[in-house]
Amino acid sequence: MAGKGQLPKPSYDAKKYSSGRPSYPIQLFKFIASKTPDHHFAWDVGTGTGQAIPHLAELYENVVGTDISQTQLDSAPKLPNVKYHATPPVISVSDLEQMVGPQSSIDLITVAQAMHWFDLTKFYELVRCALKKPNGVIAAWCYTTPQVDNEVDAVFWPFYKGFSGPGWAEATGAVDDHYTSIHFPFQPVDGVDNTGPFEFVSEKVMTLDDYLTYIRSWSAYNDAKLKGVEMLPDEQVEKFKRAWSSDGNNEKVVRFPIYLRIGKVGDTN
Repeated sequence: MAGKGQLPKPSYDAKKYSSGRPSYPIQLFKFIASKTPDHHFAWDVGTGTGQAIPHLAELYENVVGTDISQTQLDSAPKLPNVKYHATPPVISVSDLEQMVGPQSSIDLITVAQAMHWFDLTKFYELVRCALKKPNGVIAAWCYTTPQVDNEVDAVFWPFYKGFSGPGWAEATGAVDDHYTSIHFPFQPVDGVDNTGPFEFVSEKVMTLDDYLTYIRSWSAYNDAKLKGVEMLPDEQVEKFKRAWSSDGNNEKVVRFPIYLRIGKVGDTN
């Protein structure tokens, strides 16, 4: 989707990605939906396994989810008012009209945990073509590293900072700074005086296995795995096990802070 790539890559385990990743709170979607005058048509770009789709489908009459990975789309939720299309990494305006909808027809474009991988110049050209004018809305958000407790987080941070992979540092830098540095040339939506980031939070009850599955869904982990490098060797897993069991609880509430950039197009935007 007009980008450098999307997470996860087509060869990755879609079910593992879906089960390991957090969902998004309804409060996030209600805030976004409150900023679009109409609720006819939403387009979720880089939808992956469709974590954002169910809430969008509740709030918008028609939803299209696109991704470069058909494998990911095959694991996305099937709902009566939702259509999915696999797209090439870069799509034209003609592709947009065939796969998504006519120009100036979309009320809302969403990008969940993916925009830091896009070629934003090309993507924003499509955004301006696709959104209704004026007041069509684009909403893009990321979530940052999980917060568990002092013991687990103390093991996680040195591990996270030591991770490496092609493009990992550049992409995670945009996430780590909460999308504050990402280029976002849109006007503030009604009721606020800036385009964010606005903070929300996702909470997920996880076991240690769930937590490690989340880590194994990272692009950097999978890139390393494809090269024969195991980034979670036994000794690292043992560190997590000791930290996880320190309070005697098998399940923990894991918090994922979410940071939203949201803006609208005007007549000349």
